[in-house]
Amino acid sequence: MSEILADIKSTAGPDLLVGFDTADDAGVYRLDAGQAVVSTADFITPVVDDPFTFGRIAAANSLSDIYAMGATPLMALNLLGYPPAGLSNKQLARILAGGAEICRQAGCAVAGGHTVRDDEVKFGLSVTGLVDPDRILRNCTARPGDKLVLTKPLGTGALVAAMKKGVLDDEDYQALITCMTTLNDVGAKLFDLGATACTDVTGFGLTGHALEMAEGAGATFEISCAALPLLPGAVELCGQGFTCGGTVSNSRFTAEKIAYDPDLGQDMIGLLNDPQTSGGLLISAPADRLPALTDHLGRSGALAWSVIGEVALRTPQAPFLKFSV
Repeated sequence: MSEILADIKSTAGPDLLVGFDTADDAGVYRLDAGQAVVSTADFITPVVDDPFTFGRIAAANSLSDIYAMGATPLMALNLLGYPPAGLSNKQLARILAGGAEICRQAGCAVAGGHTVRDDEVKFGLSVTGLVDPDRILRNCTARPGDKLVLTKPLGTGALVAAMKKGVLDDEDYQALITCMTTLNDVGAKLFDLGATACTDVTGFGLTGHALEMAEGAGATFEISCAALPLLPGAVELCGQGFTCGGTVSNSRFTAEKIAYDPDLGQDMIGLLNDPQTSGGLLISAPADRLPALTDHLGRSGALAWSVIGEVALRTPQAPFLKFSV
């Protein structure tokens, strides 16, 4: 990715507070001493067959980047690609309606958008939010001694793969949809609760996004797999081969910077690299702020508030991530 971005000539002045240098979740531009604009764009291909449900998932996934920065979404623009044949106007309308429902839930206005013909359906949002410049959450500011908290169960990639093969039962399907359509709106309050850093866990899996945080902070993240919140059957499904190409590429990209406990099975390692759609927030916070933070998560509709590890001082040549059983 650094090679792709190397020739981008930045025209940023001092008011661009967050750019692409640390692979953060959104860009942030200061308006004045008390306000900054947060901007992001994200879209995905369908992970479910129902157009309305797909629209809801894609919108929640897009809004997550705003919440991961500690911001509140204000306005969204639809981004829709669709094939010239094979998809009816009614189906397109249902995708947009699903996205609109999630935006209403988030208190975020939909102000239009852009469509383009494409070989496959793609849908998401460009979202504008607002944050106090002194209350921005970054993905690179975790501190040694912080605890790590995850707010949604892992395993959406594995369950989606199983669903597409027709081996996911109705109960587990509902758990999957609930996970992918639940907003990460708890993020807007995290700074005041003591969070020092945050990111959302999406396409690069837990390994990729935790690695971005650890490298940015120059620290080692020590994570206990026994503490991870999991969707039903997620580990077993990974062990049975229900993964996608992203799992393999994530593993290859991060392998040299991660230490896995020798007792971890390939099924769990697969899950750690499993690409997530509309996954949870990975938060770092000081230990003494943890009770208030997890209490807030529990009362505010987060699907999990699991303390999965801690941030340690990194020594030379040490891995950035350590996963224990």
